[in-house]
Amino acid sequence: MHPLLSKTAIALVVTAQALGVAEAALFAVDPGPYLPANGSFAAWYQDTHGRTLDLCLSKAVSSRVPGAPGAPTYMCNLLPAPGVFDDAQPVVFPTNFPDEAFWFTADATIVDAARGIDLSFGTAIEAAFAAEEPVEGDQISFARVRIRIDVPTAGTYVVTHPYGVDVFDVPVPGRRAINMTRDIGIGVPKTYDGALRGDVGPFLRSANGPYTETNPVTGAAEQFIGDPNIEEAVTGSPFNTNFVRIEGPNGLDLRTTLFAISGKLSTVVRPTPMITQRSTYSRKAGESAPVAQQDIFVMAPPPPATAVVSSSRPLLNMSEANTTGNWYAQSALNPSLPSSVQVTADNSLAIPTSTPTTLSMTLTDLVVIQRAEYSLSSGQLTLVASTSDETSPPVLTATSASGAAIGALSGEGAVKTLATGISPIPPSRVRVTSSNGGSDTEEVVIVQ
Repeated sequence: MHPLLSKTAIALVVTAQALGVAEAALFAVDPGPYLPANGSFAAWYQDTHGRTLDLCLSKAVSSRVPGAPGAPTYMCNLLPAPGVFDDAQPVVFPTNFPDEAFWFTADATIVDAARGIDLSFGTAIEAAFAAEEPVEGDQISFARVRIRIDVPTAGTYVVTHPYGVDVFDVPVPGRRAINMTRDIGIGVPKTYDGALRGDVGPFLRSANGPYTETNPVTGAAEQFIGDPNIEEAVTGSPFNTNFVRIEGPNGLDLRTTLFAISGKLSTVVRPTPMITQRSTYSRKAGESAPVAQQDIFVMAPPPPATAVVSSSRPLLNMSEANTTGNWYAQSALNPSLPSSVQVTADNSLAIPTSTPTTLSMTLTDLVVIQRAEYSLSSGQLTLVASTSDETSPPVLTATSASGAAIGALSGEGAVKTLATGISPIPPSRVRVTSSNGGSDTEEVVIVQ
């Protein structure tokens, strides 16, 4: 089995013991055509903060860290491999091409000899080959999170990092007692969208960058989000956890905020990324008129980018949460249904070539299932659900997880109920959908 695939299998075993929490935040990948100059890999990936990184094959070197004979301080992680890739020669696919290359890497370490801790954290968007050797038709990419730790004591360890939290139960301490590699996105060769569903993104970047260096091959000035030859503070975590922290037995609590970062900023022109998340309304009776509100959520680049509800007059500015790229706005307008709102995100202050993006979002009510219970003894399913539209309650209809109709909920107000017999087995989940567009899904609680 190819090492990358075996690492993935190992990661599945380990993550069954580790409770990984992460949020994928890559936005787009080069759709092709894929050119030999890039090894027939995707030329770039874009994250939800708007930064687009090329496959890093440049031979530009760091002006901050001097190299040594035979050991240039490349701004890209170019890894020589005897008989496969000689970094002193021109990069040519497939005769002299890295068997591993990267759009992005971020690495950190925590070493405390007195406490017996030796931690390495690495994350990447990686290009590789299914059979290891650079061969046309074998190209794959994936998002990687790797955590390896020597620990002195058995017990539970919690590792917080820029892309989530992983919890490890260690029965036997020692070297690499924690050894997790999570690779997501490996699929059919020459399909590169799998990495978009990984744990990695937005790209971490140096708090001191970007850095500009000259490519000695082309003479062009190139920009990089970090310098892999130095460790420095970063920004970009979707959870605002721009650090690695380990907590464990006997009060263990260590952290680092320093990372070695690589990634070459692309010159490709891309629109501002935006992902719509929620646009709901609620209303209830007031003294003289309904009291209403609209709640709008999107993901877009953090400030200095802006996000506004552009369909509102005057424009309604959205608020952002701690540089995470999560935006929110609330309006007191009472909508006339059916209705939609438009949101415009603009990242041109951070990336001058970025163009604004405007997306339309359908305004729906907010449906909440308050009870979903099935009695084995009676064969009865009981549902209680509510709509946020208290002044003109819509029809609420229930279906099973497979989409099979269960029935309409009844009631005059915003809270509606349904009790019905279902056989021979209960549904695992139910979905309640409003005629005004809202919906909610819940697991069914089974009782005797």
